[in-house]
Amino acid sequence: MIEKLLKEIRQASEALLTDGTLQSERGNKAAGRRARKTSLELERLTKAFRKASLEATKLGKYRQI
Repeated sequence: MIEKLLKEIRQASEALLTDGTLQSERGNKAAGRRARKTSLELERLTKAFRKASLEATKLGKYRQI
């Protein structure tokens, strides 16, 4: 579960950086809209990650590296 969330967070972060750069450097309004939408998705994903991480810690289901 956590690995899947991390993958989704990474993909959303990359999309946000790409679209944010297009908006700021080229004035691309559509990219700005996509970046704002992605930022909301990142918020949802990070909240889900926090919840899953806390559950895994409580249950002792984490890997020691």
